[in-house]
Amino acid sequence: MRTVLVTGPGGAGRTTVAAATALAAARRGRRTLLLSADAIPGFPEGTEPTEVTDGLWSARIDSGEHFRSELLTLQDQASGVLDLLGGNRLDGEELTELPGSAQLALLHSLRRAARGDWSPGGCELLVVDLPPLREALAVLALPEQLRRYLRRLLPRERQAARALRPMLAQLAGVPMPAQWLYEAAARRDAELAAVQALIEDRNTTLRLVAEPGPAAEDALRTARTGLALHGLRVDTLAVNRVLPRHSGDPWFAALAAQQEKTIGHWYEEWVPAAALCEVPHLGRDPRGLDDLTLLDTGAGSTVFEGDGLAAELDDRSPGRADDPWWIEDPNAPDGLDELRPLLPGSRIVTAPPPGEGDSVLVWCLPLPGAVKSDLQLVRRGDELLLTVGPFRRIVPLESGLRRCTVSGAALTDGVLRVRFTPDPGLWPRTS
Repeated sequence: MRTVLVTGPGGAGRTTVAAATALAAARRGRRTLLLSADAIPGFPEGTEPTEVTDGLWSARIDSGEHFRSELLTLQDQASGVLDLLGGNRLDGEELTELPGSAQLALLHSLRRAARGDWSPGGCELLVVDLPPLREALAVLALPEQLRRYLRRLLPRERQAARALRPMLAQLAGVPMPAQWLYEAAARRDAELAAVQALIEDRNTTLRLVAEPGPAAEDALRTARTGLALHGLRVDTLAVNRVLPRHSGDPWFAALAAQQEKTIGHWYEEWVPAAALCEVPHLGRDPRGLDDLTLLDTGAGSTVFEGDGLAAELDDRSPGRADDPWWIEDPNAPDGLDELRPLLPGSRIVTAPPPGEGDSVLVWCLPLPGAVKSDLQLVRRGDELLLTVGPFRRIVPLESGLRRCTVSGAALTDGVLRVRFTPDPGLWPRTS
């Protein structure tokens, strides 16, 4: 299944473009499902897939209902503890969703979509209307982060000692975690793994929506670094609300000229790695299927060229996408047979030795737009803690790099290069 995640700076019209993208795909014969937390004029508001038009279904993400359902389930699972403490049960009618519940509801909806629960007759394309850009990046990074927390707080190897819990509880004088807690953690980990697999799949891409102007230009430049840090792939930049050019009105012409200048910069920065689709300003807020059809510039438009909003929607080869980083080895390809078992999941490329007599591996991550003053790099055990401006990611190191020490790092030409020197006491010896 092809998945397109739509986001952009707040107020750029991402929900409208997401709906127009889904409609454009359906009109070209693809069975499409649209997920959105916001109401869309002309679309049904049900929380289960409902047919909008031929080949197009939509479902609304209800974060309030999801919050109530999850909290009541947790209350039932912890009933023994609550009864012991004399707690009073909460009823669903008195529950009001808390901040953060919308993000969890979105992850739940993505899991259902990945599992096929919301595939009416075999959905070919899933279009998801995400929150604004900064929040969307945080949500897409959440499954990886939460799974790491679960592994640290409730390690799986601890479950092997469940037969010893009664004795350990007597020795420690405190009750040990109940089995249901480990089982619940395992279920959550499996659910999060399914969402993470969907996000990291080659058939999943981001579609950015932005209204051309200086503020959007700054927002996308900052977000581009975060996208690279998390390995998120952008298929299209949809430039929304593009004004007609060559107006006779000076005020109107100045706005169009400012837009044209920004669009020119975006062509230089984003193409050809991503397509760029110009979506016209209708002179009004789009309402209904007819207006959404007008936004698809590939559906017979004589003003804009290209495939319109249906661009870049072809299926890709299935499977997990490559990690955004690679490793430079001065001994490749001659030493590749020795190195591959130690770095089974990494791309290894040949690089000139950094200095005479040096034997290092260089871990490389492209970070377009990053500046040295905003970059922090810390190695903690078997992980790299990377912070770039407002974005942060914790990267687990592969076996080969765990046997090395960090001997330096540099940010050059938009690429972070971290030097790892093999530790003689840990590196496998060759005969």
